[in-house]
Amino acid sequence: MDKKYCVNELTKYSKADIINMFISLQSDKEKQDTKMQELNQKMDLLFEQLSVSKQHRFGRSSEKMKFEDQMELYFNEAEVLAAEKVPEPELEEVCPKAYKRKKHKGKREEDLKNIPVTIIEHTLSEEQLRSTFGEKWRRLPDEVYKRLALHPVQFEVEEHHVAVYCGNDNQTIVKASRPTDLLRNSIVTPSLEAAILNSKYINALPLNRIEQEFARNDVMISRQVMANWTILCGERYLSLLYDRLHQELYKCKVSQADETPVIVSKDGRATGSKSYMWVYRTGKLYNAPPIILYDYQRTRNSSHPKDFLKKYQGVLVTDGYQVYHQLEKEESGITIAGCWSHARRRYADVVKTMDKEAAKSTLAYAALRQIAMIYKIDNDLIELTPEDRVVQRQLLVKPQVEAFFAWIKNHKQEVASQSETGKGFTYCINQEKYLKTFLTNGDVPLDNNATESAIRGFCIGKNNWHMIDTIEGAKSSAIIYSIAETAKANNLKPYEYFKYLLKEIPQHMDDKDLTFLDKLLPWSDQLPEQCRKQTKQ
Repeated sequence: MDKKYCVNELTKYSKADIINMFISLQSDKEKQDTKMQELNQKMDLLFEQLSVSKQHRFGRSSEKMKFEDQMELYFNEAEVLAAEKVPEPELEEVCPKAYKRKKHKGKREEDLKNIPVTIIEHTLSEEQLRSTFGEKWRRLPDEVYKRLALHPVQFEVEEHHVAVYCGNDNQTIVKASRPTDLLRNSIVTPSLEAAILNSKYINALPLNRIEQEFARNDVMISRQVMANWTILCGERYLSLLYDRLHQELYKCKVSQADETPVIVSKDGRATGSKSYMWVYRTGKLYNAPPIILYDYQRTRNSSHPKDFLKKYQGVLVTDGYQVYHQLEKEESGITIAGCWSHARRRYADVVKTMDKEAAKSTLAYAALRQIAMIYKIDNDLIELTPEDRVVQRQLLVKPQVEAFFAWIKNHKQEVASQSETGKGFTYCINQEKYLKTFLTNGDVPLDNNATESAIRGFCIGKNNWHMIDTIEGAKSSAIIYSIAETAKANNLKPYEYFKYLLKEIPQHMDDKDLTFLDKLLPWSDQLPEQCRKQTKQ
């Protein structure tokens, strides 16, 4: 009804007509209000998506929450804290004296104790001493100070002379034995290839930058030659250790998995087609040496983890990717555990885009508080044995988890399903079964962050070199990244470890018995000391 009526015109209508007109107007208004509400919801979603997009591009990446008062984390703070056994504090701890900066004596000695020492003498000549003391003097203990020097990369040519002998009859000729070389008839040595691997797979330098750095030291080795050495060393030597680590992974009853895309330019498909680097590692809480294995595959389908884990029996911690859930259905020996870090991610995205005070009134903030409470209680159990941890999880953590899911289901209808908070609610409800797996196994970590950390080195390198040229290069990269990340996780020096492996493995290429690999494992007590870091970072 667009026409406007004056008082005189309205008096011409009957009461029934006016009632019908009013009801019609009321109905139109309700429709307009509904449309306006829908428009407002769409605008809110657009603003939220814009804010989250800006946060992802320009904001901080950390998802940690900071609370002014940690008491916010608990509904039953007193009961939880009372269960913790802590010693009675001393008076000096309760009422500490004014802070004074303390100089840690011997810290420099501690920092330098494992580094080789070259002694440099500073003395006076006989003439200087006579001019000062005459003919009689004695030397007191030296004044000693230390400084740390660095010698830039140095190259040297190893020129091997193999002695050749013959008898007096000139008929019999004998040569002295020569060591088994790395890539026979090549100029590459274990130390040179280890330096290339360390630069590319540890420091994330692409081969063209390594080529440029070598050239600045008057050594002309092309990136193509380095790529060939790397692929051959990966396929021929390091793959033996990779397969051995794969066998060791099967022994671990809790493992973790993740994957990340990578582009391989020459894999027979259209330009820009995505391949995937899958990563598997031993469980973060599992009492075994860490193993991290990369596996290159052209696609992201379920056949790849199924093939890689075909002999595996245990729990696999993953994100919510459906492929892993399919794996659990097809492989009776595998149980999937969900990742609480992924469960909280959408809520964190919302909160990070808002003012702190405004965020506190949102459901996303309330969800984060409850997840933070679950993390806090579970992290307090980290020092317990797996058996004791699962008991305490049932006692302390399970009630909080059950309350969280009940709260989500109660509030799900209060938010738009397409909003970040709504998507977070849907994710948690869909993943409820998997997110609760950790409650029944003390070796299962709360999240999959350890695997994401293990894949970070590859992602950093990927940002530098953008793509891998060939499938052979991708497979070799998977092998080398696996050994590099496993070495780091076991507190080894990657360069020294690579050098040792490339020296030792070629000596056993004709062996039918591969037990020699046992002494080369990253946790072997037979590794030389120069492979081990003396201090933990």
